[in-house]
Amino acid sequence: MKFATSPSEIERRSMEIIAPYLADYSLTAEELKVYSRIIHASGDVYYAPLIKISAGALEATKAALLDGRDIFVDVEMVRTGINKRALSKLGGAVHCRVADDEIKKIAVEEKITRSMAAMRSFGRALDGAIIAIGNAPTALFEVLRMIDEDGVRPAAVIGVPVGFVGAADSKKELASQSTVPFITVEGTKGGSPIAVAALNAILYIVNSARN
Repeated sequence: MKFATSPSEIERRSMEIIAPYLADYSLTAEELKVYSRIIHASGDVYYAPLIKISAGALEATKAALLDGRDIFVDVEMVRTGINKRALSKLGGAVHCRVADDEIKKIAVEEKITRSMAAMRSFGRALDGAIIAIGNAPTALFEVLRMIDEDGVRPAAVIGVPVGFVGAADSKKELASQSTVPFITVEGTKGGSPIAVAALNAILYIVNSARN
């Protein structure tokens, strides 16, 4: 059986296959990269109408990355997937506390999820930072609460938790607020690979512009 083995060729061909499905959307060149990467990561060309990028979200995320701001994530899968080499060139780091013993203890004591406790523990460190949530709706709900009640102001939120309980609602709430720029996908779809794809696409855009 003959099949492609060159990573660059596989990627090029994948983008060629995806392109026609985005032809009818009025996307900027940078939005097109983000959409394409999300679709590529999901293997689902019908993701396109579900993707929502708020006005100024890409600009805010790029500015934060260029300023060396850190990224705060809900689960290890997101942390692991982010291109650390690209991020390190910009001076940023990725933080995830969901597996910390302290967070486990807080979650039990306060009867909340660990991802929720982890986001709460970051506090004002989230100001000016990028938040990427790919798994836990409760983490996104907590971030939205912190924005609304505590006055926390992240640079941007990539909120794409997946699942049937709370995921769609948390993303709907994210999209309904106008305080913080965001990237999300509607409904139950999403997941860590989607959060990673969106963020890595923006990292690629930023580093390409600097080279």
